[in-house]
Amino acid sequence: MRDRLTGMSHPNSGPSLTPPDWPHCGHGTTPEDLVGCRGIHVPGHTACLAHLADPDRDTYLASLAPGTDIDHRGIPFTEPLLDALLNALRDPATRHPRLGNARFESATFTGDARFMWATFTGYAGFGSATFTDGAGFESATFMGDAWFGSATFMGGAWFGSATFMGDAWFGSATFTGYAGFGSATFTDGAGFGSATFMGDAWFGSATFTGYAGFESATFTSYAGFESATFTDDARFGSATFTDDARFESATFTSYAGFESATFTDDAWFESATFTGGAWFTWATFTGDARFESATFTGGAWFTCATFTGDARFMWATFTGDARFESATFTGYAGFESATFTGAARFESATFTGDAKFESATFTGDAKFESATFERTASLGPLVCAGRVQLSGAVFGGPVTLLLAARRLECRRTRWSATAELRLRYATVDFAHAVFEYPLTIAAEASPFVLTDGGPMAEQGLGGAPDARVRMASLRGVDAAHLVLADVDLSRCLFTGTVHLDQLRLEGACTFAKVPSRTAWRRWRPVRFTERRTLAEEHHWRASQPAAIPGWNVTVFSTGRVGPAQMAPVYRALRKAFEDGKNEPGAADFYYGEMEMRRHDRANTTRAEHRLLNGYWLLSGYGLRASRALGWLAAAMLVTIVLLMGFGLPKDDPKQEATGTVPPGGGKVTFEIDKNEPQNPSGDRFSGQRFEKALNVTLNSVVFRSSGQDLTTAGTYIEMASRVTEPILLGLAVLAVRNRVKR
Repeated sequence: MRDRLTGMSHPNSGPSLTPPDWPHCGHGTTPEDLVGCRGIHVPGHTACLAHLADPDRDTYLASLAPGTDIDHRGIPFTEPLLDALLNALRDPATRHPRLGNARFESATFTGDARFMWATFTGYAGFGSATFTDGAGFESATFMGDAWFGSATFMGGAWFGSATFMGDAWFGSATFTGYAGFGSATFTDGAGFGSATFMGDAWFGSATFTGYAGFESATFTSYAGFESATFTDDARFGSATFTDDARFESATFTSYAGFESATFTDDAWFESATFTGGAWFTWATFTGDARFESATFTGGAWFTCATFTGDARFMWATFTGDARFESATFTGYAGFESATFTGAARFESATFTGDAKFESATFTGDAKFESATFERTASLGPLVCAGRVQLSGAVFGGPVTLLLAARRLECRRTRWSATAELRLRYATVDFAHAVFEYPLTIAAEASPFVLTDGGPMAEQGLGGAPDARVRMASLRGVDAAHLVLADVDLSRCLFTGTVHLDQLRLEGACTFAKVPSRTAWRRWRPVRFTERRTLAEEHHWRASQPAAIPGWNVTVFSTGRVGPAQMAPVYRALRKAFEDGKNEPGAADFYYGEMEMRRHDRANTTRAEHRLLNGYWLLSGYGLRASRALGWLAAAMLVTIVLLMGFGLPKDDPKQEATGTVPPGGGKVTFEIDKNEPQNPSGDRFSGQRFEKALNVTLNSVVFRSSGQDLTTAGTYIEMASRVTEPILLGLAVLAVRNRVKR
């Protein structure tokens, strides 16, 4: 009969093991034997081998031949008695004992039990046997099933270089002393479930071709599996390792299960190879967990594992998914130079000690959502060809992130100490992040330099367009402590950012630009003057029915954002530039603010809307000198034309003196007057008249009178010119000043 889970045969497939079911001896010879000996009778006799008369024992032993089946269950073996039995079964060709089916269940071996080099051609049953001294099975060969279930090894147990060709069952066995299985070979299933190893357990270089089960086993002392090979499933679920557990250079070809295992002391898995899945879910590592240079070809599951000591995964390679969800790292967590080919999942993991990921490489996504870093965290410099997901993560100590990644997601993250993010290639989503101390996001122009002084290789990023850092969103962020340096803000969403006027922009931070080419809107050409804009303005203008090509369309829902929401954003950014003494940069955001006010029909009165339209039309809100100068030139031209046509008189009026001479002489009084200017007639657009009109117009621009005699219409034309044209000139001067002021 075989176990449904392990596929291993139960010992009950042979004769029953329960003592009352076999004919027992009943000859008690010591105080401990008062209930009688339970040894099974020797065939043809009424006593067991231990209590058989000497002549009968000799006769029985002489009848044995190599390969004979024997049944000596329950017998109290002394060392001489066992040696005599094995000598009777010794093969003359090999000089080693050869047994057929061998039944030693519940037997007691008082002295050393020497089965070295013995060959068991059939079933070997040692269930519930007791070895009070050493048990030697070195280089023994078990061609059938070997059953040591519930056996007790009070001395050392040596199974080094033993070969188990059938099932090997040590379930619930107790090893009080040393248990040596070095270089042993388990061809079929090997079961050590619930076994107890109170002394050192050595499985170095052992080979497990079939199932290897150590579920709920207890290793009180050192457990050594160095260079062991597990070809089939290896199960250590709920096992307890009180002392060092060493699996250096071990090879797990199939499933390796350490679920809920407890490692009280150090656990060594350096250079181990896990070809199948490696399961350490709910495992507890009280001492150091060392996985340096380990290779996980299949999935590596450390979900809910607890690392109380240091967790060292330096130079480890995870070809499949690496899952550390909800894992707890109380001590140092070192993943330096580790390689993650599949997804690396650290969601909800807790790093109480320092966390280091220097030179780590992530070919897929690196997921740290809702992870907690209570102390110093140094993520990088590392390379991630996919996304680094930190959304919901909490950083309790100072943080340094040096990342070369395609995307960095930091939504709803909380930063409780200073943080510096130096990035390459990444598109950063920082929506609704919370930070209480200065936080810097900066672009790194050159590849990161490693501790050895060499540049970090950027595998998987060769297809990226450039190494620029692009901000995707700052929505919901309190920007009072935020510093951005050399980042691309052309697609960044700012609506909803708090204290945006306190944002610090260092270096060359770029914004989106308006469409550069001329387009036609119905019958008239449209061309936008170059300026910095928000991504939200691009999205809004692109959504308008009469939108011209060139505005960027939103790639995901940004909510209802219109001019009323964008005007305060432009205003805050303008103030941020002004506080940074960058007046020319602030001018673009003032223009954007005024544009949003002009287009905000809901919150702008009709009179204000007309005023804004006029301000925009005449001078681009006092920022477009060319527009103001153009209107000034047009106004001056109109003034000149009007003066030539209606303002200059036909001839310059001449002065006339009139007076009366008193009779008989005396004082004469004269009145000097000038004739009214006559309206022009004839050729009005002559060169002389143009010169006079130009003189009047130029003087009116600077509020001066030319002294030219004008017609009544010309007087009003000059008055209008002296009001409008200086304003246009002032707007042009203001626009130039706004572009060059520092």
